[in-house]
Amino acid sequence: MNLVSLYFAKVPDPRGASNAQVHSLLEMLTIAVCAVLSGAETFADMERFGLEKSSWLRERLGLRLPGGIPSHDTFGRLFAQINPHAFGAAMQTWTQALHHATNGQIVALDGKAVRRSFDTATGKNALHLVNAWANESRLVLGQVAVDTKSNEIKAIPKLLELLDIRGCLVTCDALNTQKEIARQIVQQGGDYLLSLKENHRLLHEEVRDYFAWCQKTSTKNANLQQNSAQTSTWGHGRHEVRRCFVIAATAEDWADACAQWHGLQSLVLVECERQIIDPAAPGSASKTTVEQHFYLSSLPCDAPKQLEAARAHWGVENNVHWCLDVAFGEDDCRVRMENAAENFAILRRLALNLLRQDNTSKAGLKARRLRAGWNSDYLLKILCGPENS
Repeated sequence: MNLVSLYFAKVPDPRGASNAQVHSLLEMLTIAVCAVLSGAETFADMERFGLEKSSWLRERLGLRLPGGIPSHDTFGRLFAQINPHAFGAAMQTWTQALHHATNGQIVALDGKAVRRSFDTATGKNALHLVNAWANESRLVLGQVAVDTKSNEIKAIPKLLELLDIRGCLVTCDALNTQKEIARQIVQQGGDYLLSLKENHRLLHEEVRDYFAWCQKTSTKNANLQQNSAQTSTWGHGRHEVRRCFVIAATAEDWADACAQWHGLQSLVLVECERQIIDPAAPGSASKTTVEQHFYLSSLPCDAPKQLEAARAHWGVENNVHWCLDVAFGEDDCRVRMENAAENFAILRRLALNLLRQDNTSKAGLKARRLRAGWNSDYLLKILCGPENS
């Protein structure tokens, strides 16, 4: 049994008995995973990959291929019918084998649309997915599709149910700063850092005004400075300084907030000062902007950790969403029939996780996919891991 079969053995075959006899489900999934690792972005690419690599698939992966290489239509029909929940669970099992534990990590939850997956003829909206990103492991832990007539707020609890977040710090953007989400995170053994904006207007104004008052009051400001942290970075013609200030959300001072937000222990202000230098006029005055961001947290006052988490949350944009669009062409993918768009998205995230495990290459993800397509030994290394290849 090949490695793909090991993790996808529990995915039910949605096809009739006659079709299943022609092309094995596990062999088709094996070809699909290898093809996406090697640069495939359509079902036609999967067919071409299979035809070019048929000898290698038989010799190195032990595929029998009694019906030959499936056509692109056969791949399309299969992925349109596969249950995405079962397929996603298989992806999570494989991902867990890559990193074993998330304890102590920062886990960012954020949504992404697959823009070209809409279908005007049938009135189907573009697929919208919520992803969980483990910052330290640099892995997509799981994904859940947002229901057509719903939003991310309803999908986040379903995603959390699939994850082991014990000991993790979970971050969400302002849209998903919801009382029930905060409660679920704490009940599952995690902590939260939730962005607070004007969708919770009264609490946002209260927290903003309290920090402003503390900064103007000498005694309070001295206490504020004790629970603070700062980082400074240079790059791309700009200098950024991030300062984090934390106050304890005591029951005496914040009774209403503590009653509504389960596990609330601290309020966080992250101040970002950005200085932009014009490289064409190095002697000219630079432009400086200052932004303030507020957060609710179930952690006790820990400014360095909370500053790290606030910044790490946006890693999901650069390390997942941007990579999926640039290296995997996700936004341009026109796969849209039934479950096919969601299942293809699962394949892309699995490939992203596997490619990220190669620590020997300094090449980008797109270059690694090309190399996997050109070099069968490298593809096998990515598929099985360096210790098993």
